[in-house]
Amino acid sequence: MTTTTLAVLVPLLPFLGAAAGLLLGRSAPGFARPLAVLPTLASLVLAALVAARQGGGRALDAVTELTPTGSVPVELALHIDGFAALVAVLVGTVATCVQIYSTGYLRDDPRYASYAALVSLFTSAMFLVVYSGDLMVLLVGWEVMGICSYFLVGHYWETPEARAASLKAFLVTKLGDVPFLIGLLALATEAGSFRITKILGAVASGSLDHPTLIALLLLAGVAGKSAQFPLHTWLPDAMAGPTPVSALIHAATMVAAGVYFVARLLPLFEASRAAMVVLAVMAAVTMVGSALAALAQDDIKRVLAYSTIGQLGYMTGALATGDRGAAVFHLLSHGAFKALLFLAAGVIIHAAGTNSLAAMSRMRGLRDRVPDAYWTMTVALLALAAIPPFSGFFSKESVLGAAEHVVTGHSEHAPGAAAWTVLVAGLITALLTAAYAARLWLLAFRGRGAEAPDHGRQPLVMNAVLWVLALPSLALGGLAFRLLPDWFDGQDLTPTLTTSVLGTGVALVGGIVTYAAWRHTTALADRTPLGAVAAHPEGDAGLVEAEAIAAHRAAYGDLASAPDPSDPGRLLLGPVHRHAAAGFHLDAVYATLFVRPVQAGASLVRFLDREVVDTYVRAAGALPRLLGAAVRRAQTGNVQTYVSALLAGTVVLAVAAVLVAAGA
Repeated sequence: MTTTTLAVLVPLLPFLGAAAGLLLGRSAPGFARPLAVLPTLASLVLAALVAARQGGGRALDAVTELTPTGSVPVELALHIDGFAALVAVLVGTVATCVQIYSTGYLRDDPRYASYAALVSLFTSAMFLVVYSGDLMVLLVGWEVMGICSYFLVGHYWETPEARAASLKAFLVTKLGDVPFLIGLLALATEAGSFRITKILGAVASGSLDHPTLIALLLLAGVAGKSAQFPLHTWLPDAMAGPTPVSALIHAATMVAAGVYFVARLLPLFEASRAAMVVLAVMAAVTMVGSALAALAQDDIKRVLAYSTIGQLGYMTGALATGDRGAAVFHLLSHGAFKALLFLAAGVIIHAAGTNSLAAMSRMRGLRDRVPDAYWTMTVALLALAAIPPFSGFFSKESVLGAAEHVVTGHSEHAPGAAAWTVLVAGLITALLTAAYAARLWLLAFRGRGAEAPDHGRQPLVMNAVLWVLALPSLALGGLAFRLLPDWFDGQDLTPTLTTSVLGTGVALVGGIVTYAAWRHTTALADRTPLGAVAAHPEGDAGLVEAEAIAAHRAAYGDLASAPDPSDPGRLLLGPVHRHAAAGFHLDAVYATLFVRPVQAGASLVRFLDREVVDTYVRAAGALPRLLGAAVRRAQTGNVQTYVSALLAGTVVLAVAAVLVAAGA
């Protein structure tokens, strides 16, 4: 079987699995799990074969015309280089793990069949984006992922949070997709083709007339899809969906699509210095702002959501320095440990028996109850914090190293201002990332909040998936930076000494300071009456003041539901904490600038429609009714009345004729 045939089957198999799952899921529920797992697993195997055959060598190109358009052709094209081959393996790995994990996580869900089918469709769409060599076909996968995210985020549609989150995700991403589509059409018009290879050829020859405008239009869609400032606000709210969906969206699909798109068309963005600076500023604001917000969140999934936004900021920052190898390297590394973080969080939530107990301030005694999640999440958090030798260290250092190369003059792919912006923001974010990673670990596994009910041991498949993902989180970085250059156009990904020392140093400072703050707040809480209640909810009430107990019961209802009084986030952020916890009020800003004016405009239109337009419509209908009523009254059916009216009319006409004759 040829490599082209294998590549075609990679997105086709999960698509067929999704179709079969939607058709047979309800009528034959026993087939739902095989139809979910087997096609995705087969796609992973085929993607690995495609990667092995491609081998980081010459890109594979295959094309057939989809339909004659008369102008710019739309073609079914494959373009598989080293980047595409490895990203497809990542997508298949994470999607397979999510499908297997979901068989345990959602085993009692009555809508599992439709859920699994949508996950398969989501996976197929991402494969299409990765392998497609034609931007219009890529757009199909891009938009299918958008509608899949709408349905999957709103899986628990009975809750208002899920309904609102799915709608918000759909609308915010569509807000970016409109200029994105305009940019694609403008790009194809100037290049004369939607084919990626021909577009890159047009860029290289300098035949594009408006590269800056096109690049900025495309960046709007990238910001929406990859949750970058200012269109990132949908991603934290999307945590209302099932946790495996969060792992899929954050690790290998949807948000990764925007970064991958820029990596594929990076020469187009490099043709505009203004676009590179905009990309760098967007990355810097996203990195620092999301890290601050993560440090203030209480819900464990929202911490991870803001973490994803920040890590995507690292990837866009690497692209802003002109190094797509570093960006995709971090995309691969991040996909492994972020999927692990979300799935481990799912084990914690599953152990609590409800999604409402994902608040870290309410967690207690989880280390011994979920040992698999404890050890694997520890590995993933160390990778997230970029502590050597875990995978995140190597991939994050490749980003910082790319910025350093531009700053020191060893690379001229990006403006110096863009590189300085990425480098400074990256180091600040490394400090904050280690801080919120340490805070999450301390509160989740050494917290002193309420102890959730014990719902027993989690299904074996859930814990097994965690250990599978722990392996690349631990070892991928050390192996990859030596092996990946052959796949990434020969780019050197070896960590540089300066950024390695700086990055690791600030990460260690962030973790140590957070631990010290936690120890301080813990000791302080133990010396307060209410802190004693939280630390010893089953202790002798005589040990604390009666008024403290009464105040606690008034606030929380019972002694066992006290929040953790030792959260170091408040101490570290100080007065910024309240604003960071609310995402720096961007939703409120958007509501003021956009939502309320639109609602006011809609109210005005409704008023004009009902009170002005409808008034004319009602009047137009009322006049014939009045005339009809008058005519109806004249139609009495009495012959004498008709004869009398006829005679009266005759007399009137005769008198009128006499008067006219006399006047003449």
